[in-house]
Amino acid sequence: MDTDYYSSAEEKIMDLAGLIAWRAMLPKACRVVATNGCFDILHPGHIYLLEQARMEGEFVVVGVNSDASVRQLKGPTRPVNSQHDRAAVIAALEAVDIVYIFDDLRATSFLQHARPHVWVKGGDYTMETLDAGEREAALGMNCVIRLVRPVPNVSTTAILKKAAT
Repeated sequence: MDTDYYSSAEEKIMDLAGLIAWRAMLPKACRVVATNGCFDILHPGHIYLLEQARMEGEFVVVGVNSDASVRQLKGPTRPVNSQHDRAAVIAALEAVDIVYIFDDLRATSFLQHARPHVWVKGGDYTMETLDAGEREAALGMNCVIRLVRPVPNVSTTAILKKAAT
């Protein structure tokens, strides 16, 4: 794959060792915010989520589900865009400092490595519908969980349904 198209954003995409090293070098006083998702087709709901995350702290780290985990979560026809393309698009956004692609179905390990002060979740999640393991991991680190209201009628699934008609 030709990655020349992503040169400026590429440096924001980190593997696990890079994420751990990046997090370790931050001054303790810095407020780190994390969010995560598939980010398959970027839409206004994603932008709103990331902008809300940016307002919560000084650094925003985004966990992007790998292609394999998206398939398990969304079905065999997803993702539409590859994990590298999705990560590059997210990394190119001004609101985002670091992007990490993770293979797990849940963001628990990502959260444990990112060690955020705030975890921002969007869509129609409630504290009760968040994955229990993710919620416990965040709360166990004294991480504040911030739920962002969804942007009405906007989702990758809705976009794909509309495109199919």
